[in-house]
Amino acid sequence: MRESSTRMGLGVSPDSHLLNSFSFRLVNPSDGRVVSNFIVQALKGEDLTVYGDGTQTRSFQYIHDLVDGLILLMNSGESRPVNIGNQDEFTILEFATLVRDIVEKVQDEDGVKRTRRSQIVHKGIPTDDPQRRRPDTTRAKETLNWQPRWDVRMGLEEMVRYYKAKMSEGSL
Repeated sequence: MRESSTRMGLGVSPDSHLLNSFSFRLVNPSDGRVVSNFIVQALKGEDLTVYGDGTQTRSFQYIHDLVDGLILLMNSGESRPVNIGNQDEFTILEFATLVRDIVEKVQDEDGVKRTRRSQIVHKGIPTDDPQRRRPDTTRAKETLNWQPRWDVRMGLEEMVRYYKAKMSEGSL
């Protein structure tokens, strides 16, 4: 995540660990990240690509929680490593299904007719793909009195609406 913090222009100390954060302005829709990949594929009516059997897990946090955590960390005297992330854990297969369901909900609310339902397809898993990513945010809770307030569904819906609007205007 240090790469994303650099792209956002954050002067992140080596002791803060930012984990799987997402936002419509944080990631480039074509950067190959799982959140943007699934959303764009589903909005286009394409199949969602899951690498491996989908049992590998990830935890995701929306940008609003990341910013709140960073502000608390910067204003604290904490000098030890602090994980700022969300402990809600999804298998990639569960996450793909969740994204597809949210895209369909937004499309239904906006009166968009789908020609077909996106399916979930499996491809070979990269050898360096970790089986599990779930942060231990105990220190953030104990020393910063911080914990995520946005659940993943809320963040995904906001991101889906943004990407859908950008696709409609032709800028995505």
